[in-house]
Amino acid sequence: MIGPNLSEWALKKRSLVIFLMIMAALLAVVGALGLAGTMSMNVLERTREIGLRKSLGARRRDILWQILTESITLSTFGGLCGTALGFFLAWVLSQVTPLPAIIEPWSVVLGISMTALVGLGFGLYPAMRAASRCRRRRLCWRWNSSVRRC
Repeated sequence: MIGPNLSEWALKKRSLVIFLMIMAALLAVVGALGLAGTMSMNVLERTREIGLRKSLGARRRDILWQILTESITLSTFGGLCGTALGFFLAWVLSQVTPLPAIIEPWSVVLGISMTALVGLGFGLYPAMRAASRCRRRRLCWRWNSSVRRC
């Protein structure tokens, strides 16, 4: 009688793990798109600053590294907050239920590393866009560009 119950439990556990992996992947994509949108707006709002830095001698590489560093920092901070929330929820789970909540150190390192890679990957387009613009257009840029042309 134990055999069928164990195989049924193993099947349910496997299904739950697959479901949680799919959910984590979807949430990572949503977070990455949110990060890319945030960094694009960041670049758009700081257009004049970027133009001024280029006029003062900043190279394309300098602008690229600045935006990439901001993107990686933002995503890593989000990963650290998520990890802290996960530790808290695991502690609550172990206090409320008899289930042991064990967090493996490799999973923490892997999760934070993945958030840094997501920051690098999805911050690359806004960083390249910021670094490639002409400094003259950057200095004269206005929200309503049809009113004033540079």
